[in-house]
Amino acid sequence: MATDILDRFYGVIPAGGVGTRLWPLSRAAAPKFLHDLTGSGSTLIRATYDRLTPLAGERIMVVTGTAHRGAVCEQLPELGENNLLLESEPKDSAAAIGLAAAILHRRDPETIMGSFAADQVVGPLEVFLEAVREAVYTAASGKIVTIGIRPTLPATGFGYIRAGARLNIAGAPSATEVAEFVEKPSEDVARSYLASGDYLWNAGMFVAPTALMLSHLELNQPELYAGLCEIADAWDTDERDAVVERVWPTLPKIAIDYAVAEPAAAAGDVAMVPGVFTWDDVGDFAAIGRLNPASENSDLTVLGEGARVYSDQASGVVVSDSKRVIALIGIDDVVIVDTPDALLVTTRDHAQQVKQAVEALKASGEVDVL
Repeated sequence: MATDILDRFYGVIPAGGVGTRLWPLSRAAAPKFLHDLTGSGSTLIRATYDRLTPLAGERIMVVTGTAHRGAVCEQLPELGENNLLLESEPKDSAAAIGLAAAILHRRDPETIMGSFAADQVVGPLEVFLEAVREAVYTAASGKIVTIGIRPTLPATGFGYIRAGARLNIAGAPSATEVAEFVEKPSEDVARSYLASGDYLWNAGMFVAPTALMLSHLELNQPELYAGLCEIADAWDTDERDAVVERVWPTLPKIAIDYAVAEPAAAAGDVAMVPGVFTWDDVGDFAAIGRLNPASENSDLTVLGEGARVYSDQASGVVVSDSKRVIALIGIDDVVIVDTPDALLVTTRDHAQQVKQAVEALKASGEVDVL
């Protein structure tokens, strides 16, 4: 029986989002999931795909923008054509994950899907896989399951999940009810969450029977549900392109948390499995400093093939995508990102504010560097 349940699992990788806080390395044409930001030799999407294969094998679907088709196919050559869903324009996570659910449900209504963003760093592998296994068993009992990440610091940039009573599910000893989803808190509130032990980070990892995911989508977002069903009905036919072209631009933009997870939690249909693995959403250049320790003889993290960096009494992060020599002398906690057509200089403390610079550049028409 256990094997049968795991055989129903299908991995889904939404690969959207430009990662504006990682500009100018991450751009609309080359978003962060297409980069190796950990020095591992694997891009983030390649690492995400490889993480899911021990459980899913080739049962993995990727949802990305039409502009990234070539790069995604190059990085994931084994990805089948019928498992690549292309968005003509971004419509947020409910449309992306909902379309995957609708197509998978039509192919096999018994499918349990797991959605894992393409741009997250997770380890160690076996601990992650055990959490996903528990989530699959829990989903099979008729739940939408979120994998909550044990917080390691009072982060204010993440949403949180409050754990409820423990569930008694075979194969999922650590599964609990979800008492509530909580928005991004202030630092004082985040500290209290951390101290209580009852709150976990919401990393946006969902595992659910496609039927249950779609029923909540229909209940809470009927217009989105109807559009996605129309596309899914045509997906494996000759009508696909025409229907997508007509329907996709009309779909409402909404995140999966608001469209499905929060209303389903209020209805008692959401469970949580705690993830005790390390997790990072590589949200800014300070994260790159965390994920890539400085070399032994330096306080500087340097990324970039052939990067030419000289440092003397300097610390921080340097990412070089050019052949220019970068010399740092007597400067602490700096972030320098050098690309052929744009240079970013900031500090780790201000790394989150890169997003505002991108918005200002867009507003002033400097779109050629975005």
